[in-house]
Amino acid sequence: MAAVPHTQHAKHLHRLPTVLTTGFRFFFLSAGLFSIFAMLAWTVWLGVHAAGGAFIFQPMSMAPHLWHAHEMVYGYTAAVMAGFFNTAVPNWTGTREAGAGFVMASGFIWLLGRLAVWFSASFDPVIVAVIDLAFIPVLATAIIGRLARKSQIRNLIFLFLLCALFGGNLLMHLDWVGWAGGNAESGIRIGIFASATMICIVGGRVVPAFTRNALNKEGYEGDLPQSGIWLERSGMLFAALATLAAFPFVPSPVLGWLCLAAGAANLLRLAGWRGWAVRHAPILWILHIAFLLLATGYLVYGSTLVLGVMSETSALHLLAAGAIGSMTLAMMTRASLGHSGRPLKVARPIAWAYLVLISSALVRTFGTLAFDYFPVMLVSGALWVGAFFLFVWIYAPILLMPRAPRHPDAHDT
Repeated sequence: MAAVPHTQHAKHLHRLPTVLTTGFRFFFLSAGLFSIFAMLAWTVWLGVHAAGGAFIFQPMSMAPHLWHAHEMVYGYTAAVMAGFFNTAVPNWTGTREAGAGFVMASGFIWLLGRLAVWFSASFDPVIVAVIDLAFIPVLATAIIGRLARKSQIRNLIFLFLLCALFGGNLLMHLDWVGWAGGNAESGIRIGIFASATMICIVGGRVVPAFTRNALNKEGYEGDLPQSGIWLERSGMLFAALATLAAFPFVPSPVLGWLCLAAGAANLLRLAGWRGWAVRHAPILWILHIAFLLLATGYLVYGSTLVLGVMSETSALHLLAAGAIGSMTLAMMTRASLGHSGRPLKVARPIAWAYLVLISSALVRTFGTLAFDYFPVMLVSGALWVGAFFLFVWIYAPILLMPRAPRHPDAHDT
């Protein structure tokens, strides 16, 4: 079969909607929209029960709180990962980005998974599991192919983390199918810790690098971001070990002590990155705050397992809603600008979105220490929805419209 000429291929892409031409466009926009839907659905369910009501019918077969946790990790977060890896891995390896065909196929599989889980009460749980579990292996194939063409040994850690994500999702579905009861909660924990480890690794690269680039451009005369090699390695190692310890066969105190070690190491890493020097730039300070939430999230969760300082579920939300939520929003807002040819400066509503999202995570984590459960949950959910509404409002035109003329500050992700 004859190859399609490049000009013909370009014309074919020109006929496609812009949002389908690159992974970051489709998956970032889908993640933002789905995050609003998923949190609204959860908040409405909570609101009805807070008012003393109940739903006669629910479309999903699992308990609503498990649906909520599953979809925020394996729905929203997985979509952000897909958008990031489809953009970052080609940059790391010097290879071409995945084409529109892969974006459409993988996007369809992701969307089908969301529909299957939402309407799971109407289908065989095995079918739901097969559909939902398909996405992460498809995403991994795109990464493996590119890493195999270039020597990227250090990046193979992401394949391990994707395997952990798949394992956590599998445990949840095995529970729902009835083949391995009681593992759904472990599946949530594994997904959160695997995602947190990705932030530990990627954030450890980009936060000091982006900060250093900005300070150099401004002619900053103080010390530039830095951290020792052993501190870097220990922060990532303890985070990766915590992911392994999140599996159900490991005693909770082991996970707790590993989290304390990961939190301490990553807090020391962050201390050398000069976050205070970029306090005037929201696109930079959000990265530092997200990493701060990561380190403190490990410390709070570890302290909870070891000392019982608060509810385990509440402590876990500092990693989930706090670190993962804020870092994914930070990366989506930055990468969308850089890879669409725009200057790396967020609009004022996005700076507010950062603050609203951080507030949502803090309310969810610590609010029940002083207030009743339902008001805390409703306020936290409303803040989360508000933050992502701002994201979609500002970024939908950027992700739906063709690339702008290249700006000198663009594309440093």
